[in-house]
Amino acid sequence: MKKKVIRRKGKEYVLATQRTKLTPGDAIRLMRELKEWTQKDLAGRTGISAQNISMLENNRVPLGRKRALMLSKAFGIHPGTLMFPDYVPSADRGKVA
Repeated sequence: MKKKVIRRKGKEYVLATQRTKLTPGDAIRLMRELKEWTQKDLAGRTGISAQNISMLENNRVPLGRKRALMLSKAFGIHPGTLMFPDYVPSADRGKVA
């Protein structure tokens, strides 16, 4: 089985095999848990209610641009990381060494 390899700045990296699909809700929960925050902690940092955060994490409401910006600011990440957690740049898709 051939491994997918990308080259960046003169180095080669083997792409990990994707095993699951992440939803925006999964990405929010993952980031929150990595920070060791409760939903209430995240609510206090974003102004989004803990109930809405729960609904976002369970994919019951759409994330939307405004909430993505609020959450990404609290996490210190780019909003696209939450909105498109499975995104792979087209330049990196299908590259094989």
